[in-house]
Amino acid sequence: MIIEWNHHLFSRDTARYPFHAQAAYRPDVSRFPSDPLADYLAHMDAHGIDRAILVHPEPYGDDHGLVLDSLDREPQRFLGTALFYPNDAAAPAKLRRLVAQQPRIIAMRFHAHSGKSHYLETFADAGVVALWETAADLGLWVELHIGPDFAPQVVPLVERFPDTKILIDHLAEPRLGTGVEFANVLALAAYPNVYMKLSGLNHFATDAPLYTSTLPFTRWVAHAFGPQRMVWGSGSPEIVDTHLAHFSAEERGLVKGGNLANLLPW
Repeated sequence: MIIEWNHHLFSRDTARYPFHAQAAYRPDVSRFPSDPLADYLAHMDAHGIDRAILVHPEPYGDDHGLVLDSLDREPQRFLGTALFYPNDAAAPAKLRRLVAQQPRIIAMRFHAHSGKSHYLETFADAGVVALWETAADLGLWVELHIGPDFAPQVVPLVERFPDTKILIDHLAEPRLGTGVEFANVLALAAYPNVYMKLSGLNHFATDAPLYTSTLPFTRWVAHAFGPQRMVWGSGSPEIVDTHLAHFSAEERGLVKGGNLANLLPW
């Protein structure tokens, strides 16, 4: 079973799926396919990807129309994630309504790294805590798109909600921090509810498609988290075989999708 947790769907139909007024960025819609879901399904078939978690993109803010429509179209192959603004007092209630409407929303995603404060400035903020607490109460994962500088801030919440699974996105964006700061990311591996996503290699390397220049780094991270607490996302699943060749075939199978197949409500 190969499962990708990372894909963002964008539509060129901005009348039906408008970007949010508080969008962190606005992509060029002219480069997107007319049917992004069909395009991604073709990609999945080409790479042998069985299922996927659709990650709700930042430009749509807390309007989940596109991901909801996609989950309705392909109920067997997809789960999805949510995004809300912690400074919105109504965000926890909105999250509850969204999950009641579509139970295949399985994670709440937070964004915070150096130079980016569109969503939050500190994980100690009451709005962040309220959303995290709501996600925990709903049995959702918490997906953290954080940089190394924010790793120490999440520790109190990781410890407060030990039964909530945490997924760190894109190897914690290593280019946005120092080696000393990244040590705090590796320290999160001490918590059994924290998982690491092998993704975002293109954020700090240019040797596509396998990014072998980053092998010493990815091996370092893999050593900390181990095959039972890593998942794959973005590019080709061949990235797993390349970067985790020191793991057994069975262990690489866990990273490619076995872990998520066991942990998520398909």
